[in-house]
Amino acid sequence: QVHLAESGGGLVQPGGSLRLSCTFSGSMFGFSDVGWYRQRPGNQRELVAKITNTWRSEYADSVKGRFTAFRDDAQKTIDLEMNNLKPDDTAVYYCWAALRDKESWGQGTQVTVTS
Repeated sequence: QVHLAESGGGLVQPGGSLRLSCTFSGSMFGFSDVGWYRQRPGNQRELVAKITNTWRSEYADSVKGRFTAFRDDAQKTIDLEMNNLKPDDTAVYYCWAALRDKESWGQGTQVTVTS
């Protein structure tokens, strides 16, 4: 069974940076696709960034050039470096992992971008 635990959310001013971290507990990390989703107020959960088990990366258009996802298969961690944050990035961010048709989710961490 997979357990995902996020950390690193918080309050930041526009233009600032945050780094989210996620620890994966369980097996088969190296075979899993991993990444981050977010749910902005009044919106559905959406993909932010993911890295497949073949190390292919995918980003939402709205974060390209500002956010970078990292995976460390030895440490079983998934990080999200967020730069030049905007108020529209305010959301609950969820760590995600998928192995075949089974998805796992973290509990979410709040990121608030406001002046």
